[in-house]
Amino acid sequence: MRQAEPPTRKAAAAEDDEDDDIDLFGSDEEDDKEAVRLREERLRQYAEKKAKKPALVAKSSILLDVKPWDDETDMAQLEACVRSVQLDGLTWGGSKLVPVGYGIRKLQIQCVVEDDKVGTDLLEEEITKFEEHVQSVDIAAFNKI
Repeated sequence: MRQAEPPTRKAAAAEDDEDDDIDLFGSDEEDDKEAVRLREERLRQYAEKKAKKPALVAKSSILLDVKPWDDETDMAQLEACVRSVQLDGLTWGGSKLVPVGYGIRKLQIQCVVEDDKVGTDLLEEEITKFEEHVQSVDIAAFNKI
């Protein structure tokens, strides 16, 4: 019984040379000018289409708790003061008086703000400027719209 002889080095080298001729992954150099032009045209059309769409404005819904100093604070006047705060990107919503305890009620008021124009810190500072009516302002709920 004869065993097969391993291939010689010359034969293996010849096989390696044949494999070098095949480019399995393709080459970027082979892209024709038409394909490049077509790709650039599509990218330009996509950019134009994207520019035509209006940008979405990020908005948030905020529920504020505005607390008075005591039970003798005029809550109607307090709400009028809060609603007098007018900022670009701020829209006031509904409100209600919620009992806290010992006859004291807090004002819960809803507002919608544009995130890029109105910050929560700015809103709280503007409301707390009414020192004779407002003791503190807390954010009860904050939701992105």
